[in-house]
Amino acid sequence: MIRIKRFPQLLLIAIFLSSCKTSIKQEYPINNIKENINQNNNSEKKRMEIKFSCGEDGISEYLNDGWIILKEDSQEKICTWKSVPASKDCDMEKDKGCRITKPDKIGEEKIYLLEK
Repeated sequence: MIRIKRFPQLLLIAIFLSSCKTSIKQEYPINNIKENINQNNNSEKKRMEIKFSCGEDGISEYLNDGWIILKEDSQEKICTWKSVPASKDCDMEKDKGCRITKPDKIGEEKIYLLEK
């Protein structure tokens, strides 16, 4: 009977001692972790999308800064608008309701996907 009562106590002491040993034996190299974090930050690549419209071109500034063009796309875009009278008898200064706005210049919008 005494053996049965002591068995749970011995089991509890054995669990306690074994858990203490494992926490003491584990050592973490802090310096290596910091170096790995710095290496991962440097390996991350930055991406950016920029647009130039109607004859503007500033892509050379980005290329000189070390950016690389991954993708280039272009599409038509209206650069300027003009107002014209709707009919021959229309006076645009007096009657603003007879004014029609039309595209004046149509240019090209270039979209670049850059990576550094």
